[in-house]
Amino acid sequence: MKLSDELPVDHRLATVYRVGAGLCGVILLVFGILGFTDQLSFFDTSGSQVAGLSTNGLLSLISVVVGLVLIAGAVIGGNVASMVNMTVGTLFLLSGFVHIFILDKGANILDFGMPNVIFSFVMGLLILTFGMYGRVTGGLPHDNPYWRSRHPEEAAREDAARRGAKAGPPRVTGGGVGQTSR
Repeated sequence: MKLSDELPVDHRLATVYRVGAGLCGVILLVFGILGFTDQLSFFDTSGSQVAGLSTNGLLSLISVVVGLVLIAGAVIGGNVASMVNMTVGTLFLLSGFVHIFILDKGANILDFGMPNVIFSFVMGLLILTFGMYGRVTGGLPHDNPYWRSRHPEEAAREDAARRGAKAGPPRVTGGGVGQTSR
């Protein structure tokens, strides 16, 4: 059994993954569409701004594609949304680090400025947090499917104890000493 099989379809964490992916996807989609409405050149690095961030046609296209990927993850939901969030969030963080080093260089084909780098870090951390929520912490409740998959022996003991508690104490029937039945 894989970890991805452990999360029930209607688990409350699926809502967090979906909302996070959808919200961040819409933000990126709107940013990308605003860039297209300004009819920016594809590789322009002259400092055209949309919503306070420098952009060009290529960055607008990437924003639309990534926004649609996040929205698709939100529509699918569950572990897919979580994995999409974690992947996209990581890519945003990496993009922020890469662009710090190429801000004033010819390799800055996306026309990143320092506000873009900060946005990339903030958006990456936000998306990553939505994707990791309830999956990576030391304080997961014992009914969490991720905790259960990481601690199968303890989960089995707890399940056995729970089944024993539901069965109740043994009943004493009339008859000899020490005779019990269930």
